[in-house]
Amino acid sequence: MSQKLNNATNLYMEGIRDGHARQAVTKYTGARYTQHSTGVRSGIEGFVEFFEPFIERCHDRDIRVVRSLVDGQYVFVQAYQNINNGEAYWITTDLFDTDNNDKIIEHWDVISAYVENADTQRDQISGPTEPGDIDKTEDNKELVRDFLCDVMVLGRKESASSYVDFTNLPMHAALDVDPAEKYVGSYDQVFKIVGQGNMIVAYSRLLYENTEIARFDIFRIESKQIVEWWVNQEPVPPKSEWVNGGKF
Repeated sequence: MSQKLNNATNLYMEGIRDGHARQAVTKYTGARYTQHSTGVRSGIEGFVEFFEPFIERCHDRDIRVVRSLVDGQYVFVQAYQNINNGEAYWITTDLFDTDNNDKIIEHWDVISAYVENADTQRDQISGPTEPGDIDKTEDNKELVRDFLCDVMVLGRKESASSYVDFTNLPMHAALDVDPAEKYVGSYDQVFKIVGQGNMIVAYSRLLYENTEIARFDIFRIESKQIVEWWVNQEPVPPKSEWVNGGKF
């Protein structure tokens, strides 16, 4: 495991799962910790202020990293959380920026409820977890970038078949998330694209049915086609509720 991924994972495991919020955020973050989870203030004290009461309320915290990747300075983690023995289930997707010492300096996330789906083509966390074809990272990132800009931002649905077969696409998403093709043209900003091998992650801002949405997409690529797609999204809260600079 790379040191960057180790730091990001331990912030989760030691800081939240094991309940050592202050020790972990002090150990694994750098000279700054800029926060984009809108309910959490930036910096060490913001993390502690939010998570110490959470740890006190939620005595049982089963947190498991499902997928992760490292791309240069960035680390991506998809995690499953079972809080208080089934009181709540969550899927969290987190993107971390790191400094030259591999310490975390910035964080973006999306959180949604997890509901198990017997259909493994739709369940939010099922499917392959490890990236392959590591030598094809940059080509696969370029393919996803072209797809998102051409189809999902500009709305050119007629171009979609060059990248993906919507009719036979295994799409892992929450039960209330519409099929992928319904979001064609709804992407307003593709904020970040990171990847490792055949697993590529995009973080985007959507405007869909008069709602602003923050969305992580995880794509699996084979033979220059998107063959599997995981989604995690949440509505962006009103600016009056933010305690930092916002989701992006």
